[in-house]
Amino acid sequence: MVNVSKRGEVRGRAGAYALSLLGTSPNATVLRALAEGPTGLAELQARGGAPGSTLRARIRDLFDADVIATRRGCAFRGRSKAYELTDAGEDLLPVAEIVEGWLDGSPNGGRGFGGDAAKAAIGALAEGWSATLLRALAARPLSIADLDSLINAFNYPSLERRIAAMRHAGQVEARPMQGRETPYAVTDWLRRGVAPLLAAIRWERRHLNGSGAPLAGLDVEAALLLAVPLLELDSGLSSACRLAVELPSGKEVRVVGVLAGIEDGSVTSCVSRLDGDVDAWASGSIGAWLEALIDRDEESLELGGDGRLARTLIAGLHDALFAGAPGRDEAFA
Repeated sequence: MVNVSKRGEVRGRAGAYALSLLGTSPNATVLRALAEGPTGLAELQARGGAPGSTLRARIRDLFDADVIATRRGCAFRGRSKAYELTDAGEDLLPVAEIVEGWLDGSPNGGRGFGGDAAKAAIGALAEGWSATLLRALAARPLSIADLDSLINAFNYPSLERRIAAMRHAGQVEARPMQGRETPYAVTDWLRRGVAPLLAAIRWERRHLNGSGAPLAGLDVEAALLLAVPLLELDSGLSSACRLAVELPSGKEVRVVGVLAGIEDGSVTSCVSRLDGDVDAWASGSIGAWLEALIDRDEESLELGGDGRLARTLIAGLHDALFAGAPGRDEAFA
């Protein structure tokens, strides 16, 4: 069930808060300007092109998020006050680069930060994620009526609005009608949206001191169900592999993930269950999986069966999501 305080009001899932920081104009411009050193308000306004009132409001948001801090004194360039990045702000920069790399791959043409199209795309991704639409659609194409029966936290018009936003952004596409209903399927670009989600989740885990939304089993399933079909493997490879994530659940550990079937290098099945015979498996904590998928560092994962096969799948997922994305090699270095 989606994390809400009342029907239709999304409080956000893991990663949504960091994405909201980057999806709000002109936050990314401010972060990049401050990456060059402490900067005053007037110079930030000149570089960002935002009205003074808007810029001051965004700076307050970034300040409240502990992403920036004030630097007083020293008559900085003739001013008594300037802003600088905190450690959290420094770590948010590579997340911004990964988000921008994803935006540049939009089927509607490169978007980049700063425009209404980029804001809408990031907002549609974050809302779809928080409303568990991504989890539902990751399994199979669904109509809005289907989604209405699955997601109790939202009414039909609210779901319709979110699907319309995702469709306009190029994240879902309509399939031929089934009876009176139109099914919607995720696009490959939405699948690659797992990259900014993972980067945002890791940033929250490192910098929100436990106050961020916890990663839930539905989130893990959604991310893997979306990402695994992107795999491009050697044509002769046929196997079954289990990808399992260990989630803390009180004093217990809950294991969730997917079972992926591969034939001749192509993914032929990916289901959110863990039982069944496999040729290889990989298991580990949330942190271990984030390191493996973002940085291609699987040392903290436990691998079994055909270890080389498991490593091939992990490397393939990393490449499908992050290869060529600006800032991926520098992310959280």
